[in-house]
Amino acid sequence: MTVLAVVTLAVWLLAFLVPSGQYDRDGSGAPVEGTYHRVDSGQSFVDRLNDLFLAPVNGLYGVQDEKTSLVAPDNVGALYGSAGVFLFVLAIGAFITVVFATGALDRGIGRLAHRLRERGALLIAGVMAVFSVLGTVEGFAEETLGFYGLIVPLMLALGYDRMTAVGVIILGAGVGVLCSTVNPFATGVASSAAGISLGDGIVLRFLMWAVLTGVTVAYVIRYAQRVRRDPERSLSGFLPGDRDRDRAAEGTSQAADEVPELTRLHKAVLVATALVFAFMIFSVVPWSSALTGKADARPYGFELGWSFPQLAALFLCAAVAVGLVARMGEQRLSSTIVQGAADFVSPALVILLARGVTTIMNNSKITDTVLHSIEGVVKGTSSGLFAVIVFLVNLPLAFLIPSTSGHATLAMPILAPLADFAGVSRAVVVTAWQAASGWMNLWVPTTAVTIGGVALAKVGYDRYLRFVWPLLAVLAVLVCAFLALGAALT
Repeated sequence: MTVLAVVTLAVWLLAFLVPSGQYDRDGSGAPVEGTYHRVDSGQSFVDRLNDLFLAPVNGLYGVQDEKTSLVAPDNVGALYGSAGVFLFVLAIGAFITVVFATGALDRGIGRLAHRLRERGALLIAGVMAVFSVLGTVEGFAEETLGFYGLIVPLMLALGYDRMTAVGVIILGAGVGVLCSTVNPFATGVASSAAGISLGDGIVLRFLMWAVLTGVTVAYVIRYAQRVRRDPERSLSGFLPGDRDRDRAAEGTSQAADEVPELTRLHKAVLVATALVFAFMIFSVVPWSSALTGKADARPYGFELGWSFPQLAALFLCAAVAVGLVARMGEQRLSSTIVQGAADFVSPALVILLARGVTTIMNNSKITDTVLHSIEGVVKGTSSGLFAVIVFLVNLPLAFLIPSTSGHATLAMPILAPLADFAGVSRAVVVTAWQAASGWMNLWVPTTAVTIGGVALAKVGYDRYLRFVWPLLAVLAVLVCAFLALGAALT
């Protein structure tokens, strides 16, 4: 939020220097290539000061005037602010918190680890697959910090090292977020900012998720087996007591035996949670386009075409339903929903702050000027190269703004129209953006998931970088290949 506050002020100051201009728009509101021209913003210093003052408010519920295109809270026109996404984030925060409060998810993963504790490679693959699925559908990342107390001793007991545990947790969830299919905090926010459906591009993202998850799991298993054969090749080393396998195995067995069985209640909660996310995917996917490969295909009768208003209502209702299934009681359920929404106010505020930056650019009429300058860079490039450039451009932005929601809201209004110029689906730009954000968040020191994870596992950050850089290189190449393929097909 501090970075975005600085960016807001910087953009406001730059608006005095950057010339105003705009494109002609087609019927859908997309800019028409080659029509950029200079215009007078018509704003006085007081108008600009008022825009700076109201930036967060406009970022939440600013309305864009149909005639002047200016954004203000009391205008008449289309909603420009991110109120819909803001409520959606709070709603899914309430739902996730209710699910965690039941203990079903923690206990389910604990039981999985217990059952596979005798089969090391299968355990690594199983836990990473679960984390990756959760990452791709709901942005499961910070929640992984609670699993180090279980996974680290388990890996040591099986003859692996602490780096293996770090790889299982950080890379398992991280590759899922990198290849988000319907992750509301990445794909959802970016799709909204790009003006497309959450389901657009889901086929490409699913294929990316399957391939990159498989590569990441294989990479961690290969390292783990190498360390098991030759402990001297461990990149993290061993702390006193780590190599005492008999004692560690006994301790882990006892700890695992203490993991309670899944009750019928917990099983019901897990099934309900899976059904909610499955229904969310069904409700947003444009099935006719996905199955026929035609963007303008006529929707099937069973398609719902849901967006953020319906999804926010879905997760609020689902939070109540899960609470009732778990027999949480009225008081506990109410307080948990409120607490869940409160816990997710931070990413929600990041979204409106980032949107506030775009309102300043819009009102000073410099958004199209910035777009025009980038158009000159990508003009004439092939569609595949264009997609790769979008991926590369977003890498430094992801370093400065590790929040996926804030990054998406800030960058997508400028990047999405570039796809129109390049003749590429906007969904490819969304995929390129989230891949860049997810790739950076696997290693940058500005993310709590990475720094907190290596600290909890007692692994040096420099050693983690040595461990992960070959995989990062492989993932980057695969991402670029998928993006080029996706751009070529569209």
